[in-house]
Amino acid sequence: PRQAIVRAGYYWPTMQRDCHQFVKKCIKCQLHAPSIHAPAAYLHSVSSPWPFLHVAFDVVGPINPPASNGHRYFLAATDYFTKWVEAITLKTSKDNT
Repeated sequence: PRQAIVRAGYYWPTMQRDCHQFVKKCIKCQLHAPSIHAPAAYLHSVSSPWPFLHVAFDVVGPINPPASNGHRYFLAATDYFTKWVEAITLKTSKDNT
């Protein structure tokens, strides 16, 4: 609201504080304001000197529609060196494989 007030030609000494207090109490302002997040961390590349030294596992799901066997999750394994991916379907995210 402060920019709109300034553009309209208004100013008073406590305008910054007044606008800040107004926005803090305004429900619509709070609902439509951009979310404040922590700054993004720097990305670090992950590499491996040879195949199968470092492997990442991810459980993905639930997927919709389910697989032909009715499973709604899958487990993916990715080798950091070759980027080779193997995946199997899982009935639940807690399956023992």
